[in-house]
Amino acid sequence: MNVVYCIILACQLMLVLAQNGGYGLSMFAAQQNQPDPCYDIDGNPRRCVPDFVNAAFGMPVIASSTCGTPPSRFCALSSGADGERQRNCFVCDASQPKRRHPPDYLTDLHNPNNLTCWQSEPFTTSPHNVTLQLALGKKFELTYISAEFCSLRPDSMAIYKSQDYGKTWQPYQYYSSQCRKMYGLPKNAMIMKQNEQEAVCSDVQNTELVSGARVAFSTLEGRPSSFDFDNSPVLQDWVTATDIKLVFNRLPGFEEETTALQASTEEATTIRDSYYYAVSDFSVGGRCKCNGHASRCVRGRDGRLVCDCRHNTAGPECEQCKQFHYDRPWARATPKDANECVACNCNLHARKCRFNMQLYQLSGRKSGGVCLNCRHNTDGRYCHYCKEGFYRDSSKPIQHRKACKACDCHPVGSLGTICNQTSGQCPCKDGVTGLTCNRCAKGYQQSRSPIAPCIKIPQVPLTDPGDMSSSEPANDGDNESTSDYSSDSVDVTYNKPYAGKCPKTCKSGEGKEITQSKYCKKDYAAQVHILSREKVGDWVKFTVNVNTVFKKGKQKIRRGDQFMFVPKADLQCKCPKIRLGRRYLILGSDNPNKDQDGLLVDRKATVIRWQEDWNRRLRKFQRGERKNSC
Repeated sequence: MNVVYCIILACQLMLVLAQNGGYGLSMFAAQQNQPDPCYDIDGNPRRCVPDFVNAAFGMPVIASSTCGTPPSRFCALSSGADGERQRNCFVCDASQPKRRHPPDYLTDLHNPNNLTCWQSEPFTTSPHNVTLQLALGKKFELTYISAEFCSLRPDSMAIYKSQDYGKTWQPYQYYSSQCRKMYGLPKNAMIMKQNEQEAVCSDVQNTELVSGARVAFSTLEGRPSSFDFDNSPVLQDWVTATDIKLVFNRLPGFEEETTALQASTEEATTIRDSYYYAVSDFSVGGRCKCNGHASRCVRGRDGRLVCDCRHNTAGPECEQCKQFHYDRPWARATPKDANECVACNCNLHARKCRFNMQLYQLSGRKSGGVCLNCRHNTDGRYCHYCKEGFYRDSSKPIQHRKACKACDCHPVGSLGTICNQTSGQCPCKDGVTGLTCNRCAKGYQQSRSPIAPCIKIPQVPLTDPGDMSSSEPANDGDNESTSDYSSDSVDVTYNKPYAGKCPKTCKSGEGKEITQSKYCKKDYAAQVHILSREKVGDWVKFTVNVNTVFKKGKQKIRRGDQFMFVPKADLQCKCPKIRLGRRYLILGSDNPNKDQDGLLVDRKATVIRWQEDWNRRLRKFQRGERKNSC
């Protein structure tokens, strides 16, 4: 107990200095022009704690019993010259300043030479159990709880604490000469690691009928983990309290004296007047709980006591990281590590983030922040790359609000709206070039097809350049130009005139009728759209879009873009006659050339300009084929 008394005396000395201006304007006020204790001279964070104070000083106390309302008589016991006890009787009157004994006297400045005492009603009118309840106004980490008595020290009393501002209570310590009878606990039980957070009952060593005794409870005395307090969450929770309650259960000698006398006698009444509880000082030593992240506590806007948090922490006890500082988990500061909260790295593109423990562990416990709602068209855990549809502007740092530029891919020339997020290159269609796919490549020219906006510039014979050398496909009403492409400047060269002999009549051509017989004789029948063409040896390879398949053949013709091969000699003889950008109905034979993946169209095939009213007729031929009409 000597250590506890020394701490109490030191705390009382600080309070005296505070009253005389030597300690400062307030025990929670920061000293002016002093370096921040939470950081070293190099600005590095370090653990800091508020000053050790008497947390009860000046705080209101609620007593379940106080003499003086109405005025009551009480008698103080003293020892005479002959050693016998003497009673000096007085009147407690709440309306008289010199006869008052209010609870305010419990937490005022304690002066041993001029004691001011709170006093309960004598036992003539009040029960034995009397309660004193102190609200600290905030969580504190307590070192001791002390009560100095003006009357007889209770034979049995209990100390309780609350961590939720008086909603629930937990026993802190019991004192009694009859622990088993009063509280159902063994006397002076040994404290081990398994029961460090349990209250024990101690014997009241001095039960003499004298006043002025003190009861002092040290919160960590005898607790095995007290030497490693920083690494003991159990004891850190054990010393934490927002409210303290003292319950006085029994005075020594009262039952013995009153049972020896008749309750109705005047002497018995006088004896009861001599039994009451009176306390001159109620002190609670400790520090404002700030988890090592603040060096002082201050009054908030609502008047409540809160920690002046540092290390990017927040909350009344600095028990959490402040907004946007969730890159690593919150932790209590220790002498080795201040555990400063770290801001998320969002490259100035986000105002909120969250903590992810899995990412934190995967990073080697270095970073666990995840940015939320990235702005300025950025994306990613750190808002460190551009979202889809945007690409990085290499001339600006990633922190710049315009670091990401829109892809702006051309709606006709590109295959989509998403570009390369590094270079900004849009995915271009065949024959299209440019960052945004907005022009034709060298050797290509603009067409009027949105599917193949750029086609190769063809090489055609000089005998009839009108059919194959036209750089603009005929506008037959099927398509319209949808983009402003420009072809690169190239020279158009012509082949030598066809030296062979063309047939006098061509079975493939305009004006031919489509019959069930012709339909049945051919291997396939399809409606195609001519997109582009190029020379491949003795062949001309067309890129076509198969719109409708009426008859598949063994090649299993499918819808969509594919190749169509026409002998160059047949094409030069206009048998068949094919122009870019037009739609045709083609009835032909399967391609026997395994090296050519596409349709075969020669002078024996039927190639006729498509007419919309043929759709019904060809469907009829399909049904006839299924009914074995072929």
